[in-house]
Amino acid sequence: MELKQYAIVLVNLDPTIGSEIKKTRPCVIISPDEMNRHLQTIVLAPMTTNTKNYPTRVAVELNSTKGMIALDQIRTVDRSRLLKILGKLNSTEMMNCKAVIKETYVD
Repeated sequence: MELKQYAIVLVNLDPTIGSEIKKTRPCVIISPDEMNRHLQTIVLAPMTTNTKNYPTRVAVELNSTKGMIALDQIRTVDRSRLLKILGKLNSTEMMNCKAVIKETYVD
């Protein structure tokens, strides 16, 4: 399976501890394509249907379901946790994702 940045993938996030987002759910690949080609791990952000308007969340729609990318829950997982590719972010969602990552982690 070819893993591209900003692809939406189904990921088994269990086991988790405490307030980490759990269970099998869609996630967005954050790591760049170069890393995805060469490493056994993938950096991703889980998606949730909880649509609370946190500054670290980006609104998305997948298969007519509205949700949020939880950029406050970015984690690195082994690629064996990835079950299948579900789609990819549209250009607006990608742009919003990049802006929140930059605002939260860079500036």
